[in-house]
Amino acid sequence: MASIFDIPVQSNDGQSLTLERYKGKVLLVVNVASKCGLTPQYEGLEKLYEDKREQGLEVLAFPANNFKEQEPGSDQEIKEFCTLTYNVQFPLFAKVSVAGEDRHPLYGELTAAKPDATGEGPMRERLAGYGIQTNAAPEVLWNFEKFVIGR
Repeated sequence: MASIFDIPVQSNDGQSLTLERYKGKVLLVVNVASKCGLTPQYEGLEKLYEDKREQGLEVLAFPANNFKEQEPGSDQEIKEFCTLTYNVQFPLFAKVSVAGEDRHPLYGELTAAKPDATGEGPMRERLAGYGIQTNAAPEVLWNFEKFVIGR
């Protein structure tokens, strides 16, 4: 298994990089969407980032359009939305796929690790109540799923 720190990713402005620059920090990797009922979580994520950044926490946001096409915008539109609506300062990456055959390698590694899930049951039931078919664990369930990496 490759180290997640070696997997190529793209910043929101198109710069190619790896997560190596975040090695040694606690990472909260989140797939985000701007047209989801969970979108207000940006506010809490930004507050968490502001409160804990000095202690080594990095919130890394990866926009994804996998779930009910709730992130239809371009990378530039997503950045404008996040900045203007939630004053997001944490790193925002280029839009990726987090599920399915075209899933980004980072999310392939994150789900292959089969991390413990917290709070999945209620969310799965809520989505089922709306008639939404979900991915089986350990796949990404929905928008704003979080992976904690480090310490």
